[in-house]
Amino acid sequence: MFIAIKTEDGVVKGKISFYCRMLRVSRQAFNNYLKTKDSPWKYQPLADAMLDICKEDECNDTYGRIRMYQALQLKQPDGVPIPSERTVYRLMEEIGLNHKSKRKPNGITKANKEARKSDDLIKRDFTAENPLEKCVTDMTEIKAYDGKLYVSAIFDCYDLAVLGLAMDTNMKATLCEQTLENAYKAYPMLSGAILHSDRGTQYTSELYRKAINKYGILQSMNSAGGRCHDNARCESMWARFKEELLYGRYDTTTMTVEQLKTLIWRYFISYWNNRRICSANGGLPPLVKRQQYYASLHEAA
Repeated sequence: MFIAIKTEDGVVKGKISFYCRMLRVSRQAFNNYLKTKDSPWKYQPLADAMLDICKEDECNDTYGRIRMYQALQLKQPDGVPIPSERTVYRLMEEIGLNHKSKRKPNGITKANKEARKSDDLIKRDFTAENPLEKCVTDMTEIKAYDGKLYVSAIFDCYDLAVLGLAMDTNMKATLCEQTLENAYKAYPMLSGAILHSDRGTQYTSELYRKAINKYGILQSMNSAGGRCHDNARCESMWARFKEELLYGRYDTTTMTVEQLKTLIWRYFISYWNNRRICSANGGLPPLVKRQQYYASLHEAA
């Protein structure tokens, strides 16, 4: 490009040899540049497709190369050949689609050392062969303008779908009970599933245990010592949620609790469950993977 500028696109012949020699560029390479410099970029349709994916949802701008590659494979844009994952990564860098750095949320539940505990039925195996077989639950805290908002959720280990969600300005056991009730209303077949949590006082409370028994759910808890890795799946879900929706996008301290509730509800129930590309699901949103599972059972029958 420098040589083209200095030689007026090769019109000033006397200077071409000098600049090529000084910059160690061959004449052939310079001539090839002149032939192609005004040609349209061959990756423009692909770049446009990736930008369209980012515009579909505000949280899609956090897609890294793997999820962007999977999103392209899922959507199959018309007339756009999908290259390798490495090429997608290189193009994302060229057009400025870089995802944000990660932060880790702090745990907020406190263990009750005197309360009766349940066994660890998960043992850090957060995989499941079928829906509603193994689930994890936890809560997180978000600061708002008019107080603190506590978010409680139940995730299915099969496809990471949010089965139940509840929010309140306190972190009492009633919040966890409400989460469980919401999940059971939406998925009555949750009965018989394993539901894993940490050893927080909310999950060891009599109120929560009664709800667990009422719905026929098997309670599981972190092993003795309260190791965070025993419920790592939930911790990672909260980290992704805050990185994608909140960090660098919203100043929650300027928002009311009610505004945050609306924002978070839409994120999990609408975006997370139905549209967000999930690499753990092979590039499928949670409920798309779930639909394919039940469709396969119907075909087998």
